[in-house]
Amino acid sequence: MYNTVQGFIEDYKNEAAVTGKLLETLTDASLKQETAPGYRSLGELAWHLVPSESMFEPIGLKIKTAENSEQPANAAEITEQYRMTVQSILEAVQEWNDEKLQETNEVFGFQWKNGMTLSIFVKHEIHHRGQLTVLMRQAGLPVTGAYGPSKEEWAEMEAPSV
Repeated sequence: MYNTVQGFIEDYKNEAAVTGKLLETLTDASLKQETAPGYRSLGELAWHLVPSESMFEPIGLKIKTAENSEQPANAAEITEQYRMTVQSILEAVQEWNDEKLQETNEVFGFQWKNGMTLSIFVKHEIHHRGQLTVLMRQAGLPVTGAYGPSKEEWAEMEAPSV
């Protein structure tokens, strides 16, 4: 749970940068990659990472989201919408003070402090970002590292001297 607005802002900026870097790697053709019939495609999962107001409206954050809720067929548009929405979230949260994070609201039927809602939001993104990397590998796309180098990035690094 976040106890300071600045703590959320710093954390979310870092996580959003990682997600944005992954989304930049997507191609229009890769958006159709599926794990199995009936499951989200790579494009559907990428579009799901673009935040919607459903988690923010109950806690009083007014954010700017995509005008059309349908998934674009263009990978660059998904990335652009993601970045626009991230910026909107950061701007909206900057209007809060730390006490606002301690307020409790009902979100998805649960009573959560606003700091908890923001924490769950970030964890939700991390969870789906992990799924995204699996589908990206299946689609033959390079994967960027999140908390360390990816296999591709590691291969390009010089081996440490012992």
